Amino acid sequence: MFSSSKHSNMRARIMLLVLVLLCFVDTLRAQLQVGFYSQSCGLAELVVKGEVIKGFMKDRGVVAGLLRLHFHDCFVRGCDGSVLIDSTPSNTAEKDSPANNPSLRGFEIIDNAKARLEAACKGVVSCADIVAFAARDSIQMMFAYSQSGGFGYDVPAGRRDGRASLITDTFTNLPPPTADVNKLTQMFANKGLTQEEMVILSGAHTIGRSHCTSFIRRLYSYNLTTTQDPVLDANYATQLKQQCPQDAGATLVVPMDNISPYMLDSGYYMDVLSNRGLFTSDQTLLTNLATANLVNQYATYSYLWRNKFAAAMVKMGQIGVLTGNDGEVRANCRVIN
Repeated sequence: MFSSSKHSNMRARIMLLVLVLLCFVDTLRAQLQVGFYSQSCGLAELVVKGEVIKGFMKDRGVVAGLLRLHFHDCFVRGCDGSVLIDSTPSNTAEKDSPANNPSLRGFEIIDNAKARLEAACKGVVSCADIVAFAARDSIQMMFAYSQSGGFGYDVPAGRRDGRASLITDTFTNLPPPTADVNKLTQMFANKGLTQEEMVILSGAHTIGRSHCTSFIRRLYSYNLTTTQDPVLDANYATQLKQQCPQDAGATLVVPMDNISPYMLDSGYYMDVLSNRGLFTSDQTLLTNLATANLVNQYATYSYLWRNKFAAAMVKMGQIGVLTGNDGEVRANCRVIN
């Protein structure tokens, strides 16, 4: 009887050990890896970089487009390439949300990279990974252009592509330009990002452009008692009104950083300190002691922001990823297999 009990305990321990090992293997499988395609498609990252360079030579603004594309992909359903999927007669996809259309850019670069990779390594490199690589490469191109150089980071890969894209998901997951600091903090926390990482990633607004419709209420219909946002620098407001008349349509755009729109620098934080943040979601960073201190810090020490920005990008790129046998590797980034 004692022997039987002893054997039962031993079997239970063995089963527990097996379960632990299986969980450990699953965890390893779920982790992204730097150099994920080194054996299966060794030129994957070089192919993507080549397409980013070609796109940059045609239009420097594509850098901000690719960076924003990655952000909007990761914040909706995780970094699964769902933002790339086209709408169909029976479904309106993420890319046609007012938050993305017509402002998102860079789709053709992803398409071109995917076509080349499918020709070289059919069914291997996911669209989600291409977006992550392209965002990193666009940042490197911008630093090279601004002659600050030396910026780069490794992108862990192994993401799989999602099989769904719904416009409704964008309404609750993408931070709006009207968000206050509390809402921003909560929305980033929902994605596993800290308040500091929210401030760091907001610094990407130092490049790119915005449609007038994203901030025009700050100029003409701020609230019931004040037409213009009183926080907004008066001279800057006058300049914006010249660029964005009250009846501005959806096509008019302005640079988000008026001084150095093609340089990924700490100019964003200096603009915020000068009450020249373009969006309410930019200027709100001064309404909280902790975030205001971070704005001051990054405005003063640009190298500190640059290093932390790279780390925050890597972390953001791991939000809700599909790995292993989950999802798929799309043959065409715009269409589910």
